[in-house]
Amino acid sequence: MTFEPLATEDVRMDVSGTSGAIGPGRVKPPNVAGTFYPASGDALRREVDAYLERAPAGGPAPKALIAPHAGYRYSGPIAASAYARLKPRAHALRRVVLLGPTHHHPVRGVAVSGAEAFDTPLGRVPVDVASVRRALELPFVQRFDPAFDREHSLEVHLPFLLRVLPRFTVVPLLVGRASPAEIDTLLEALWGGPETAIVISSDLSHYLDYESARRLDAETSEAIVALRHDAVGYEQACGRHAVNGLLHLAKRRGLEARALDVRSSGDTAGPRDRVVGYGAYAFFEPARDRLGLEARRHLLGIAARSVRHGLAHGKACAVDLERLPPALRERRATFVTLSSNHRLRGCIGSLAVTRPLAEDVAHNAHAAAFTDPRFPPVRENDLEALGIRISVLSSPVPMQVESEADLVSQLRPRVDGLVIRDGEKRATFLPSVWKGIPEPARFVRELARKAGWPAGHWSGTVRAWRYTTEEFD
Repeated sequence: MTFEPLATEDVRMDVSGTSGAIGPGRVKPPNVAGTFYPASGDALRREVDAYLERAPAGGPAPKALIAPHAGYRYSGPIAASAYARLKPRAHALRRVVLLGPTHHHPVRGVAVSGAEAFDTPLGRVPVDVASVRRALELPFVQRFDPAFDREHSLEVHLPFLLRVLPRFTVVPLLVGRASPAEIDTLLEALWGGPETAIVISSDLSHYLDYESARRLDAETSEAIVALRHDAVGYEQACGRHAVNGLLHLAKRRGLEARALDVRSSGDTAGPRDRVVGYGAYAFFEPARDRLGLEARRHLLGIAARSVRHGLAHGKACAVDLERLPPALRERRATFVTLSSNHRLRGCIGSLAVTRPLAEDVAHNAHAAAFTDPRFPPVRENDLEALGIRISVLSSPVPMQVESEADLVSQLRPRVDGLVIRDGEKRATFLPSVWKGIPEPARFVRELARKAGWPAGHWSGTVRAWRYTTEEFD
């Protein structure tokens, strides 16, 4: 949040530095229009709408989906059962992080495209170039446009998204050989809030007889619903690397997975002697952990009022908890970060849970503005350029570490906030600090320096905790 709008950074750039700059208006044409789905916009609209009309759309809206990517006559009904579940939050969704396997070009890690939009017979889908740039900060993500040539695993999802969501951008990611932990890190970096949905593109078993496919796909579904990221193998899902990464993250975040529709081409439009399996799955966040857009607006407003109140009265503003939603009355720990013209202006927070969420934000916003010893107190003429960012912390989890090297090896860059303590000396870095210190070893060394430890200090009494944050501005 800002008190007044700040200038928007130009997002057109060479996102990789190796494959040429993104040209103004560069659009990726469709690869499989006319083969996997109709090339005519009218025919495509009718077909997708018919699938969606027949798909159940009730229940809570998911944060993430797994959906198939075959020709529509084979997998369209199963894909529709996933996309219909987005309808309750269609107007809130503004970004879709879309991951699929590569079928024609081997990739180590994850490939991104340099396109600014993807074309379809139903219209163009703009790429969220800022999110692509954020993904490219991870060492296993690279720009590799050839991987998108002839590829269908992402493209076939766009018409469904265009018929469900009124307006959105896409983050197109092609996944090659990548570990579950790597995909976990990537998804965490792009997770966002209620405005973001995650979609994993994958078919299930390939070219087995009908009964063998049914049994194997049932085993795969059981593993997915149980969030077993080590149990989906080569023969079970072509998008297994992205699937396993999502399962890794879903288990860590406490998501619930549900199978929506599991069938094969033998059930839809093909013979039964050699079938391909398809599954649609939805992943739901714990309702108490994630804040909705209205709750976020409340907290940003409280933070802004607390800064203004501090200018006028020298203390944080009082908060009327009875008039706030229940989520803002829960006891949570927060940090409030202030910036001025995109530079740090103050950051104060709580590691211990001592106050209701709204009160903690009011207290920390005032403290960040007036008591951070690194900066002079905020003045009236500072408000116009002052930005506010709130971080709501998860409960810190103790880490079992035997050495500094052990701690470094366990850290998840861009995911973990870290607390270290030895005796009376303690310090923390929020996950957002990874942006400025992306190397884990340096991250730990700089945090130790912040704690006041001498260079190279490590003892048997060092303790460490990790946590994650929900951040918004």
